[in-house]
Amino acid sequence: MTESSVPAHRDFVRQIIDEDLKTEKWAGRVHTRFPPEPNGYLHIGHAKSICLNFGIAKEYGGKCNLRFDDTNPEKEEVEYVDSIMDDVRWLGFDWEDRLFYASDYFEQIYQWAEQLIRDDKAYVCSLGLEEIRGGRGSASEPGVDSPYRSRSVEENIDLFRRMRAGEFPDGAHVLRAKIDMAHKHMLMRDPIMYRIRHTEHHRTGHKWCIYPTYDYTHGQSDSIEGITHSICTLEFENHRPLYDWYCDALGIHHPQQIEFNRLNLTYTMMSKRRLLELVQGKHVHGWDDPRIPTLRGLRRRGYTPESIRAFVAYVGVTKNNATMDMCVLENHIREDLNKRAERRMGVLNPLKVVITNYPEDQTEEMDAVNNPEDATAGTRKVPFSRELYIERDDFMEDPPKKFFRLSPGKEVRLRWAYFVTCSNVVKDASGQITEIHCTYDPATKGGDAPDGRKVKATLHWVSAKHALQAEVRLYDHLFVKEDPDEVSDASLDWKSNLNPNSLIVQPAAMLEPSLGLAKTGERFQFERMGYFCVDSDTQGAHMVFNRTVTLKDQWSKEQAKG
Repeated sequence: MTESSVPAHRDFVRQIIDEDLKTEKWAGRVHTRFPPEPNGYLHIGHAKSICLNFGIAKEYGGKCNLRFDDTNPEKEEVEYVDSIMDDVRWLGFDWEDRLFYASDYFEQIYQWAEQLIRDDKAYVCSLGLEEIRGGRGSASEPGVDSPYRSRSVEENIDLFRRMRAGEFPDGAHVLRAKIDMAHKHMLMRDPIMYRIRHTEHHRTGHKWCIYPTYDYTHGQSDSIEGITHSICTLEFENHRPLYDWYCDALGIHHPQQIEFNRLNLTYTMMSKRRLLELVQGKHVHGWDDPRIPTLRGLRRRGYTPESIRAFVAYVGVTKNNATMDMCVLENHIREDLNKRAERRMGVLNPLKVVITNYPEDQTEEMDAVNNPEDATAGTRKVPFSRELYIERDDFMEDPPKKFFRLSPGKEVRLRWAYFVTCSNVVKDASGQITEIHCTYDPATKGGDAPDGRKVKATLHWVSAKHALQAEVRLYDHLFVKEDPDEVSDASLDWKSNLNPNSLIVQPAAMLEPSLGLAKTGERFQFERMGYFCVDSDTQGAHMVFNRTVTLKDQWSKEQAKG
């Protein structure tokens, strides 16, 4: 499932491009674009489009533009523009000198609108938005012509120019294409091209008070940039007749729109609107919360760009929408980090162990392999002393038959160190186990027992007097159901499926001391516990680690048991 192992099969998009090159439809050119609206943060669904558009351009020796379709100033912000550029770069792609904005083309798009008016293909409508919606009809009934559809060209030009000049308040007029109110496609029933918005634009300021709609702007922006293949997701398939109509009505360069399936994942939300609701409702801690599928969130959680590129390549490109299981994405990050992440020992829920026959003032340094999957990663020294911490779950006073970890009288191996045997259990007044006492076998240092005896468990540990105390955040699925929209009661909504255990904080985990030098974003495998990365909340000696993913698909196992 790595990038190199994914076959470059000829999906239907590439088959179309292959045929276009064969017939020289675009004179041998392949020019794509990634055109986000700067009204939110990118999520992993956008990563599929980024990888497809930039990847195809690279594969065919073509070009890919980054263009912001910034036609709605009420929802767009510079913050989103900057974050999108950062995310595209982080994924490993470069638009070189081809950074564009639809707002760069506002004047040309306006002049084309006047052209459509002069050609009697557009008119100023003074109905309110609700009246316009109500007059569109239905799938079985035609719409009703606006009473303003018969305005003369001269009157429409005059009104449109006065709209631009700011003479009218918001909502007083719109510009509509004059197509066919009985068209079988509802979107073709005289769609809105311009609306009045006395709102400051993040790039053009107050220069404009009328703004073109996305549908009117998108194809013309593609045309201006010389795009050959306008690749977008399937929800735009219904918009293609309108895309084509504008290009043909204007007689301009007409790119080919191609639609592919969206990327959907179980146990999460991919809707910008709903992600915004989660952020604004404080259900998550911002756009970079590691529980949501934004690229910022995945990055903070510890995902690598390589794992995401490999995942979207594995998912592939089809014409059929489907939902991919979250475990497939998680398996890609496991595979990637298994190769690159150095191993460390970290005890998340500590239980003290005292080795009673080990010298009180002695400290040893054990040799530990950094990554068994990478021979060049070398080894490190791990301090060992009389008092250690192990995971509380690794000890049971009265264990079931198949519990192979530590219990009274049982012998286990301490990773990179010695065999130890539990000899005593210490409890507080409430009966809570506070520490366990063990003895060690000095002859077993770093390996097996000379007499050939075997143990069935190897435990990770941390020296108590050398341990680094850190906050560790354990993340799980954000929703308890594969489909968050599935509710059992009509009075509930999708937020009722939020997982109350999607974040569990271990405030006093004990880690081996070398992790004190780790930098924000560095990734490690905590042996037996999963993959972790240093969080941006780390400040000085206060270290914070996020669990990226468990070593195995623990969620599926627990669901199967339940």
